[in-house]
Amino acid sequence: MSRLDWAVVLAYLGATLVLGLWMARRGARSLVDFFVGGRGIPWWLAASSMAATTFNVDTPLYVAGRVARAGVAGNWEWWCFALAHVLLAVALAKLWRRASVMTDLELTELRYGGRPAAVLRAGRAFLFAVPLNCISIGYGMLAMRKVLQGLGLLEGAVHLPGDPRLWALMPIVMVTLVYTAVAGLWGVVVTDLLQYVLALAGAFLVAGYALHEVGGLGALTAQLRAAGQGARLDLLPHGSDALVPLSTMTGYLMVQWWAFRNSDGGGMFVQRLSATAGEREATRAAHLFNLLNYVVRTWPWVLVGLAALVLVPGLADPELAYPVLMRRFLPPGLLGLVFASLLAAFMSTVSTQINWGASYLVHDLYARFGPPRDEATLLRAARWASIGLTLLAAGLSFTMADVGEVFRFLILIGNGPGLVLLLRWFWWRVNAWAELSAMAAALGLALVSYTSWFEGMGFGGRLWFTALGTLAVWLPVMLLTPPERPEVLEGFYRRVRPGGAWGPQQRATGLAPLDSLRRDVGRWMLWSAATLGAMLAVGAALLR
Repeated sequence: MSRLDWAVVLAYLGATLVLGLWMARRGARSLVDFFVGGRGIPWWLAASSMAATTFNVDTPLYVAGRVARAGVAGNWEWWCFALAHVLLAVALAKLWRRASVMTDLELTELRYGGRPAAVLRAGRAFLFAVPLNCISIGYGMLAMRKVLQGLGLLEGAVHLPGDPRLWALMPIVMVTLVYTAVAGLWGVVVTDLLQYVLALAGAFLVAGYALHEVGGLGALTAQLRAAGQGARLDLLPHGSDALVPLSTMTGYLMVQWWAFRNSDGGGMFVQRLSATAGEREATRAAHLFNLLNYVVRTWPWVLVGLAALVLVPGLADPELAYPVLMRRFLPPGLLGLVFASLLAAFMSTVSTQINWGASYLVHDLYARFGPPRDEATLLRAARWASIGLTLLAAGLSFTMADVGEVFRFLILIGNGPGLVLLLRWFWWRVNAWAELSAMAAALGLALVSYTSWFEGMGFGGRLWFTALGTLAVWLPVMLLTPPERPEVLEGFYRRVRPGGAWGPQQRATGLAPLDSLRRDVGRWMLWSAATLGAMLAVGAALLR
């Protein structure tokens, strides 16, 4: 890193901080402003923020690692979530916006009633805001540490306990915390737009220079095939030399996307959709996110991962391929720009997770279960919650080692409750006990799958085990416990009026559903084919 590179990085950090603080006037008036932007965020800004949130600094490292270990088809580990995200766009975004909630957990006490609903809301709020959220933030810090390692920065510097590279991240984390705690969601989404554009530009730059060094796309694919690594170019695994086992691939496509706890959108996406002006804007935001996330940004990372197999073969840690290629081939100035783009990816995700986690702690715990408090008190609590979550996540990050392994662990411990979260929108019989038992069973089975009894089980087998095991728990629990009270179900139906199995509520209220579930399923199939088809068509054209 030259002085010019560091000047570019400092200019980016300064611009982000100024932009975030400038938005403070829009996020400091009430909790609605702080957590859902006063419900006035444009759909395109919400979409870019959703895309920036999922574009963490870990993503190019994770993709390079997947390509090295399982080829291009290994990316179905995250491509499969397109099926859930398309369902969000065609069927669920409008329902979330119609529900007019501040957090997705607020829906719990609209859909269910009594003590079980309150316990479920409080339990999920703490579990997702503190341990799971802090693991996710710490996992991003781990990826940023690997970037510093790949760039050869700060080796042997900073005589403090633990990894010096993690201590070096703390100023970046503090900058992120300042504008997030002061400006709320407006500060997050506006800086997210800058960060997404910069992060995407950085990905294209690294891919371009890597391809230039290897001799172009044609030379890259030819060299891989000549080296006997042609199977790594497959978009879908097939044949005896497939790098992704059949059980794992079927687990991705037939289980993971609907069983995962974010199958209905997840808290961070629901926050963005709830911040838009209406149902139409929420639907547009979800569709644009799918385009940005799967069609636009997939291939720069994949190409860098493939180029690394030729340019830096045999890396002990293939997740370091991205920063190693940056260091070797980018000229001064551009190296700083791409490093700033990775900082942008890191900061966009961390700012979202801080704000989202604080919304659970304040709105779903502190305000819901404590005595009445005024807006000024709640805003102070939101800022203190932001600080606390950041410090806890920073401490956890010192204990992590492998980006891909942490990613798969987070998937497994959330694999199972997704079907309940989907069905609660479309079937009146789902009750709070079903969701409670699904959440507990999924967490327990995921932890059991890491014991010595399941040592030989692959990731695909664990997906099937946790999903079907969770189903075997929550379905009997639901059938053996009474349904929600009629007044609770009718109140929810009046507010949202979803399609599906709501016959008793339709007759009791005299209101027809606003949506057709059959039509939405047809649209989901068409849009899924279009989204994944466009993504694979781009890949087929690039990889010949």
